[in-house]
Amino acid sequence: MGKIVVLMGKSACGKDTVFKMLKEEEALSLRRIVPYTTRPMREGEEDGQEYFFVTAERFEKMRAQGNVIEFRTYQTIHGPWTYFTAMDGQINLEEHSCLLIATLEAYNSFVQYFGQDAVLPVLITLEDGERLQRALDRERRQDHPRYEEMCRRFLADSEDFNAEKIARAGIDRSFENTELIKCEREICEYIQEALLGGASEKKRK
Repeated sequence: MGKIVVLMGKSACGKDTVFKMLKEEEALSLRRIVPYTTRPMREGEEDGQEYFFVTAERFEKMRAQGNVIEFRTYQTIHGPWTYFTAMDGQINLEEHSCLLIATLEAYNSFVQYFGQDAVLPVLITLEDGERLQRALDRERRQDHPRYEEMCRRFLADSEDFNAEKIARAGIDRSFENTELIKCEREICEYIQEALLGGASEKKRK
């Protein structure tokens, strides 16, 4: 059986960069899961790459059909934005392991849906001042910067990833992203060990 590798962390901690690096690690052979969102597409994004961009109406239809594994709706200054993961054929743990970026809340939903042994948490951390600077630099590159939304997300992260919630989720290891190459190497080794452990267990059975 494969595993669902869930990358998590506060905004601007480097999740997207680590995600892209892990996708290219041939030794891991991870199949990425593209999530869905109802938020507007940002400059430089492409449908089906970072997200599948859908309407709120389509989300509600997929949810009614029982095709939504987990979802989160944020009340932003631009209106409600929903992010979700769907059972749309991307996840097949009999055939391959998967990789996606998600929230701590979403991680808990995956564990509830697939079971603890099928889900591997990878929590990325970074000092708050550095995160804020990265977020500001990224927003400045947009044609229409949304600084208010950037600040909302930054503050919300403190609650979404507080120590109590992380402990309650059973996550006891994190990866500091001050040095990208070192961080990615440590994460790669961690995932490989987990996948090999699962393969060994399957072989014994």
